[in-house]
Amino acid sequence: MNIIKLWALFLGVFGWISGGLGVKFKIYSLVYLLEWSVLSINSMNIEMIFLVDWLMLIFLSVVLIITSMVLLYSIFYLEGEVYLPRFIMLVIMFVLSMVLMIISPNLLSILLGWDGLGLISYCLVIYYQNVKSVNAGALTVFMNRIGDVSLILSGVWVMNYGSWNFFFVDYWGGNGNLYFLSGMILLSAMTKSAQFPFSSWLPAAMAAPTPVSSLVHSSTLVTAGVYLLIRFSNLIYYGGGLKVLILVSSVTMFMAGLGANFEFDLKKVIALSTLSQLGLMISIFCLGFVDLTFFHLITHAMFKAMLFMSAGILIHNLGGQQDIRFMGSLFSQMPLLSVCFNVANLSLCGFPFLSGFYSKDVILEMVMISYYNLLIYILFFFSMLFTIMYTFRVTYYSMLGGANLLVMSSSNMKSNLFMMKSMLMLLIFVIFGGGGVSWSVFSYPYLICLPFWFKMVPLSLIMIGVILSYLMFILSINKMFKFKMNYLIYFVGMMWFMPILSGVSSIKGGMFLGKSLVNNIDQGWVEYFSKKMIYESLINGSKFNNWVQYNFFSVYLFIFYIFSILLIFFSLI
Repeated sequence: MNIIKLWALFLGVFGWISGGLGVKFKIYSLVYLLEWSVLSINSMNIEMIFLVDWLMLIFLSVVLIITSMVLLYSIFYLEGEVYLPRFIMLVIMFVLSMVLMIISPNLLSILLGWDGLGLISYCLVIYYQNVKSVNAGALTVFMNRIGDVSLILSGVWVMNYGSWNFFFVDYWGGNGNLYFLSGMILLSAMTKSAQFPFSSWLPAAMAAPTPVSSLVHSSTLVTAGVYLLIRFSNLIYYGGGLKVLILVSSVTMFMAGLGANFEFDLKKVIALSTLSQLGLMISIFCLGFVDLTFFHLITHAMFKAMLFMSAGILIHNLGGQQDIRFMGSLFSQMPLLSVCFNVANLSLCGFPFLSGFYSKDVILEMVMISYYNLLIYILFFFSMLFTIMYTFRVTYYSMLGGANLLVMSSSNMKSNLFMMKSMLMLLIFVIFGGGGVSWSVFSYPYLICLPFWFKMVPLSLIMIGVILSYLMFILSINKMFKFKMNYLIYFVGMMWFMPILSGVSSIKGGMFLGKSLVNNIDQGWVEYFSKKMIYESLINGSKFNNWVQYNFFSVYLFIFYIFSILLIFFSLI
């Protein structure tokens, strides 16, 4: 346990140092390239290059600070776990893979970190050894392999320019090869960030322990795709594909927000909110605002980490029960935890002057002054409305519902106290971090002049979302409403049947093909004409030889009789 605390302290201190250096690098516009010659044989040089700029340092700071809080949180959340040291080592390896991807401008080393994230995330998803975890892990790793293959192809293709380092690529050279490279990078980012139609693995990955979910959904696995887009922004803006990507990200945002309003599993609601926020980041990236995308990535990491950690303590106190219908009157029983949970929830829906407000308010206003078609605007603003609705829906169920004695049935107040201490730093970030990070990220403040009614749109969305979510909370008690809306709820809650289409159907087809090949080829004619025919020939030969040995005199007389008859027959002819 002391070693884990030392790791958390080391990562936290290094994270704060990295954040301070990131602000300095931003102010003075510094960029360093650190080159390390790993191996040199004759004319072949294998070099490791680290790109140190403000973007890398600030994001690295957020990753390390959240990881340190998650490590302290895991000590008491998984108290009594037999394989806790193995879990902690997996988490540290997971973070180191993310760090390798962040600091490298080289597609080869980016691929090492990228594959490390995929492999270790599979090990963490199947940490609880049951059928559900195995299926979720298989879906996660197979879906992400699509992006891994496209990243490998992009690494091979970029060698046309003489180096694996993406900043050596001539974006403005008029070369048509860049379209292929841009498409491969987009496909990699879409799979890792779970965009439509690769979204089914993200809710399934909730089979992992809650500290892993807090880390994955805030600053590591799913944000790797967005970070890759930010790093390759010049290539993607030149290579094209943004019109397709903004439609895909808007549909993802709309689908996830709508599905979260009909979901009762607390962790899946938060997972769908992550999916919605990833769609928001990529859609604002498609509009051309790279700094704003990075800003929302940072603020989202702050409140989403605390939201998952708060939900983890709720689930811990409920004895593993994740259904929000079993929660109620939590504020009177766990006031400090309820404050953390609600602050993170309000920041998620963009409540004024919390960290999420500083990014979401600017995003909405930038969308309103952008030139895009009506469909994108409809998907965008309805998605914002759905975000507010499912946020307050969870608050109504957990805070306004009837008292439920299950909430305190298995509560360990000592463990709760230590887990709450690990969240207080994140609480400060969520309340005050939005303004501080905005001063660090933006060289100059956004000044957007809009009519008064346009300026009131974010506040209007919050008020409408609060009212509609309360109506849904009241109507969900009505059994007639549930019966009439049953099929619609099933369709929306199943993410438009995407888990069935992308998971079950593809796996079933592959299993059927594999079974046919095994029965007809491997255990069919190939089996017979290879070893089985030889085996049966040897068995039959040995049986015949054995029969001859046991009936030697009878066989001798029979052969003598046959030869005598043949001799007489041929002599008469």
